[in-house]
Amino acid sequence: MARTVIDVDDDALAEAARYLGTTTKKDTVNAALHEIVDRRRRAAAVARMRAMVAEGEIDFSVIEREARGDQSVA
Repeated sequence: MARTVIDVDDDALAEAARYLGTTTKKDTVNAALHEIVDRRRRAAAVARMRAMVAEGEIDFSVIEREARGDQSVA
């Protein structure tokens, strides 16, 4: 892990700590970094899934029929 000296917005850091449930600056910064990376990965996965739906690679009607208990093939 690299050690870096940076100027940080104290108010933003305190608010982030409250949202993240962290108690130290180091934990808050690291948790915030992980949070944004995870959020961007999830957004990219949703975008890929939407593209697959648009291209017909995923058919949610099959999932919806199974959820209703309808085992017949359309």
